[in-house]
Amino acid sequence: MKRLILCAALVLATFASANAQFGVIGGWTSSKAHIDGNWKPDVKSMSLYHVGVAYKIKIGPLLAVQPELSYQLKGGNLKGDALNLSSRGGFVELGLGMQLGLDLLLVRPFFVFQPFLGYQVYGNEDVSTPFYYALIDNPNGPSEVSYGSKELTLAKNKFEGGFGIGGGLELMNHFQITVQWFKNIGQLYDGNKVDATVFEWSGIKDIKNYSGVKITLGMFF
Repeated sequence: MKRLILCAALVLATFASANAQFGVIGGWTSSKAHIDGNWKPDVKSMSLYHVGVAYKIKIGPLLAVQPELSYQLKGGNLKGDALNLSSRGGFVELGLGMQLGLDLLLVRPFFVFQPFLGYQVYGNEDVSTPFYYALIDNPNGPSEVSYGSKELTLAKNKFEGGFGIGGGLELMNHFQITVQWFKNIGQLYDGNKVDATVFEWSGIKDIKNYSGVKITLGMFF
């Protein structure tokens, strides 16, 4: 039995190495944050980027698995009558792309599903009140008043998890383009970590994590 398992493992390892390619990836990310609650801001997307490496393993004529390690920048803008919020985060992200497609010699179209996990290594929050609200507190002051930005950055959920779904096209077994819609699951901020004396806004708990679209180019060797 042990010999059978060992032989199967050797065959699988040999098959994987013969059908595996290392690659570099990068592209454009458009993301935004959503909110559930009484505050209904104008939601704006933020255009950013992602770069990384990938390892593609073909399994039979239809399936391929593509683990990816990347640096992903995500963000979004929420603009309301009483509050403006701009959020941005940089994540080290590990994704596992599962591709289903048909190899047509020079071209391979495929469907992809990619769960991912990540950790934020860079964060920046910018919070301000518009001009007419700022004047209430300070008639001779600036057109906007910024506050609570540092507290929000510290309160941001550093771990992320989610999934992407989309399609792609591979050319000549070396060049790849994919388009995915992705969604981070959970809340963007931990309301329990926000100091109420600095940032008095209960709607922080209603902000959902980033979602959006990304276009990725890859080159495999």
